[in-house]
Amino acid sequence: MPVLSEQALATPAMTYDQMLERVRYEGAYPTRERAEDTVRAVLAALGRQITGDERVDLAACLPLEAARAFTCQIPATEQLTGWGFVKDLAGRIGGTPATARWDTGAVLNVVAQLAGRDLLDRVLAQLPPGYSLLFGRAELTRAA
Repeated sequence: MPVLSEQALATPAMTYDQMLERVRYEGAYPTRERAEDTVRAVLAALGRQITGDERVDLAACLPLEAARAFTCQIPATEQLTGWGFVKDLAGRIGGTPATARWDTGAVLNVVAQLAGRDLLDRVLAQLPPGYSLLFGRAELTRAA
């Protein structure tokens, strides 16, 4: 399990408390604790999907507590599609795919804001189809 020090991370654009409040608002969660559980679950699941420089750079954009949740997971040997990600998350948190999709959107919209356009483009280029929508972006496909 990688260990992140405060010195290793750049100063993120928001604190962990601010991130939780943003996710709580985006997801309409009744409590801070529910928002925190959601952030940890979604970031851990995302941490299983992203590798390389994108993993390091994304962790550096997140508040320290969020970066730890993201990097505490060993990347999976096989990446999941966006829909596979949602179904896997639903199974891990004991929810339905619909609630897991809602949770994913609430967290990844905030992550997208923290990452910025260039880094998010790099992250999405590394992931299989279906993740753009989870990050709040339209997913364009080429005509055959």
